[in-house]
Amino acid sequence: MSKESKFSERVLSGVQPTGGLHLGNYLGAIKNFVPLQQKFESLFCVVDLHAITVWQEPSELVSKKCEVAAAFIASGIDPKKSIIFNQSQVPEHTQLSWILNCVARIGWLNRMTQFKDKAGKNRENVSVGLYTYPVLMASDILIYKATHVPVGEDQKQHLELARDIVLKFNNDFKREVFPLPKPIIMDNAARIMSLRDGTKKMSKSDISEYSRIMLTDTDDEIAKKIKKAKTDAMPLPGTKKELENMPEALNLLTIYSACQDEEFDLVFDKYHGKNFSELKIDLIDVVINKISPIREEMSRLTTDKKYLREILDVGSSRAKKIAADVLKEVYEVTGLNSNI
Repeated sequence: MSKESKFSERVLSGVQPTGGLHLGNYLGAIKNFVPLQQKFESLFCVVDLHAITVWQEPSELVSKKCEVAAAFIASGIDPKKSIIFNQSQVPEHTQLSWILNCVARIGWLNRMTQFKDKAGKNRENVSVGLYTYPVLMASDILIYKATHVPVGEDQKQHLELARDIVLKFNNDFKREVFPLPKPIIMDNAARIMSLRDGTKKMSKSDISEYSRIMLTDTDDEIAKKIKKAKTDAMPLPGTKKELENMPEALNLLTIYSACQDEEFDLVFDKYHGKNFSELKIDLIDVVINKISPIREEMSRLTTDKKYLREILDVGSSRAKKIAADVLKEVYEVTGLNSNI
């Protein structure tokens, strides 16, 4: 680990600046990054290179990056304890990515289900970057020799690819250059679904604004969206078995549990058999209490662009020091160093 760190293990994760962070981003990822600072040398990245695998308006990308950095800090990630940085400002990510492209196999990428889901029927017209995205993700991890990576359900396959690349790289070059990154399965990470359809993940790309709660929503907007959330005509189920067939009910209870840091079973016991209106009234208060301080701090931070720029510049500089040493080792091992 880096000389400045007191930890023997390192964790890395990132969030894409694709515009508009919602409750699912917070409860499923950002909220769970915070306690990692106490156990690992921590790097949290604004992954703008991943964002441009689909079109991003250049004039808007800067403000989106500021929003992610502000969300990190407002949620409790401390720039004095962790390295908060901008992926594109550490060119070693892409330098290593090319080398790893030459290690990874086409067959491995062809198995990536997320590409198939995102490309859909239009796969011949999507960017090459969207296809090779998992290799860049592997590079993000390996350029810091991260030992642990927090992953959600949709990223498990990408981490497995990174592990396959590590095994092949180390074997090909007969040297243990990279550690095998271990997944941190966030037991308390909530999978938050759409308020309009409990079978689909909450997403900013959904047509309906009422499908998601944004971290920038006002208290009134939060209340209105929860009131309009899709529910069943019947009361909340009386048993867990019945809950399996009521995805909207499961989603609202999950949001309550995650926002309150309360065991799901306790929340279920509190509301089973009751009318949805009772749950919604309480849920509005719970979500507002969780989101409003984050929203207010994000608003304050995003108006101070100079401060956010300093945080990202310092973080990128610290990250680059680690990455440069790793890339130098990789160049030596692969024969790409300048010595002739």
